[in-house]
Amino acid sequence: MEEITPPSVDRIDTSKPHPARVYDWFLGGKDNYPVDEELGRQIVALEPQSKYAAQHNRWFMQRATRHLAGAAGARQFLDIGSGIPTEPNLHRIAQGAAPDARVVYVDNDPIVLAHAGALLRGTPEGRTQYLSADVREPEKILELAANILEFDRPVTLSLIALLHFVPDSDGAHDLVRTLVDALPSGSHLVLSQLAGDYDPERTREAVAMYAAGGVTLVPRSREEMGRFFDGLDLLEPGIVWLPDWHAELGVDEVRNGSPVPLYAGVARKP
Repeated sequence: MEEITPPSVDRIDTSKPHPARVYDWFLGGKDNYPVDEELGRQIVALEPQSKYAAQHNRWFMQRATRHLAGAAGARQFLDIGSGIPTEPNLHRIAQGAAPDARVVYVDNDPIVLAHAGALLRGTPEGRTQYLSADVREPEKILELAANILEFDRPVTLSLIALLHFVPDSDGAHDLVRTLVDALPSGSHLVLSQLAGDYDPERTREAVAMYAAGGVTLVPRSREEMGRFFDGLDLLEPGIVWLPDWHAELGVDEVRNGSPVPLYAGVARKP
């Protein structure tokens, strides 16, 4: 596998929080900075279940990958906004079900690149690679990913807890459409998205907190979330609350029954 050179420290901006590092703090990781922890603590003070919700995002990714690499026969995965490695990663799940699976991770935070060595430890039969790019650069992502993935065969596009950091002014739906249009029939789109219609007042406060930290947060309604799946066939049970997407596929999930205000959905390209 290609060797990854870690970035220099001065490339990592520690003056403002980064979603990947705040998410890492939510999950109990160590790869974050005081500015990330500060925002994380503010969000937890507003919504005590934030850490639990972050964990549910990981569980949803694992359940969706387990289903797609298993029963659905998926063998190629493009995970954009992959975040800092947290075991088990997507490639562990995919290659555990299908050792020849190919996985490409994409993120724009240099600290993720610094940990890419952990991401790249896949099976000998499969391929695992990390790309440094932003979701707002879909053409670049597709061009680089084509060195690992074969776009004449189905690819699973995973956008977990990512699009609520991409405003409509940046063309969020167009970005997803560009990526999906490049995928062949039989590909899948996996999404989770912060709900804007669960507790609107508390959500507005969370948006303001992120904004004060220099981070754009874009909650969306179930209907707005559904637009990302236009032209695709939603798998059962459709767009549902995060914990409700095929809970029976969960492994080692410790649930407390608290609501998780994020939507989840998986769809197939006809």
